[in-house]
Amino acid sequence: MIRPPDSCSVPTFVVVGGDAAGMSAASKAKRDDPDLDVVVFEQGEWVSYGACGLPYYIKGEIDSLEDLVSVTPEEFRQERDIDLRTGHEVVDIDPSKRVVTARSDDGAVRQEYDHLLVATGAEAITPPIDGVDHTGVYTLGSMSDGKDLRDYVGRARADGNLQQPDRGPACQFLETCTGPVGIVGGGYIGIEMAEALAANGFEVHLFQRGDRILKQFSEATSETVLDHLADRDVAVYLGAEVETLAGDDRVEAVVTDDVRVPVEMVLVGTGVRPRTALAEDAGVQLGETGAIATDTYRETNLPDVYAAGDCAETEHVVTGEPAYVPLALTANRHGRAIGQTVAGEPTEGGGTAGTAAVKAFEMEAARTGVLNHEEARAVGFEPMTETIEAKSRAGYYPEGGTVQVTLTVDRPSGRVLGGSLVSEYGEGAVYRSHALVGAVTEGITVDELSNYDLAYAPPFNTTWDPVLTAAKVVESER
Repeated sequence: MIRPPDSCSVPTFVVVGGDAAGMSAASKAKRDDPDLDVVVFEQGEWVSYGACGLPYYIKGEIDSLEDLVSVTPEEFRQERDIDLRTGHEVVDIDPSKRVVTARSDDGAVRQEYDHLLVATGAEAITPPIDGVDHTGVYTLGSMSDGKDLRDYVGRARADGNLQQPDRGPACQFLETCTGPVGIVGGGYIGIEMAEALAANGFEVHLFQRGDRILKQFSEATSETVLDHLADRDVAVYLGAEVETLAGDDRVEAVVTDDVRVPVEMVLVGTGVRPRTALAEDAGVQLGETGAIATDTYRETNLPDVYAAGDCAETEHVVTGEPAYVPLALTANRHGRAIGQTVAGEPTEGGGTAGTAAVKAFEMEAARTGVLNHEEARAVGFEPMTETIEAKSRAGYYPEGGTVQVTLTVDRPSGRVLGGSLVSEYGEGAVYRSHALVGAVTEGITVDELSNYDLAYAPPFNTTWDPVLTAAKVVESER
């Protein structure tokens, strides 16, 4: 039964979605304007959690799902005075009446709003592969997905014999699965889960449709990580279009046009897409990326209706074009800006450089900006790319490794367009990428980058940081 709208004696800010963007907006708005009524509807039971930590929870490095939660629902309600309603799915937005309708096990409720944030996030893409609905096929798009995969790994551990080459092509019961597993997709999730599963003794087979893994990074970075996966006994199949996940009721093999690989479990990690159906039904316009379009204040085409997080697009700082880059920092930053705007201080959300990092066993990699030459040419640049390798610490220091740096610049102007770095874990590829983020965001030239005053001490760096060395090499080649 639908209850009548709540009374709106004071301004009400309604948030749809209780993760990074939604809870950042709710918290900031309430902190800046304590008199504002803030109501958050979240379909699930989890809020404000670190989904990026799920592979490490599955691996066993993080003890519990609760460890991934930044702020509990009780803390939001009791300490921040936010009306957080978990287990409530918003099923309708009526912008003409400024009312949302949410359903829960107790029925439906209508809630009026003065300001509305749509932060519905993204969902894992399920590719059109025969057998993708078989038992033993997983995705990793939610906390519950993470729990299911951790349970799978736990059952395999309990079996006590993770590597059994004579077991046969596939197990019949989930509780006894301990052998070869398949991963479909060579992006962030695929690489991180390859590590998580291999660390638990599984024989890992990774299938990538394209000609390289980590396609968001440079070719040099991708090749370095690929070689490292081989060193860790991960079988990678490039150019492998998965046609079928074979089996009757449960998955037994991954089948491409070239190979049939017996497996006992498959993780499908082929990316995510924005959840936009609710917003579309309300008349919210989508952008050219397929995500929700907004202005610089994250407001949609509907007045006082905002969008942020993995359901919305933003502007790329290099190209100036709309981009869909679903990353945690962007979601948090945009949510915070919306909260500040709703509380009375209009605040722009800022663009994105697409900065990201990934750990692959004993390697770390980072990327930022535009690396793809076709993408750069499409907006008028004439890109060139150079890759160098340099020591991570002073040569006489007893520890250290190497850092590989790829720089892409605009040849005529020298503007730094993007960078990709890879090193042994702990040797600084990720923290060195921060200098390139500044260069990309501020639009400086490679010559200016070479004059950055980066820190030096033998345990941490060489006198000429690898980023500076790369800048000098690129400048000499222009």
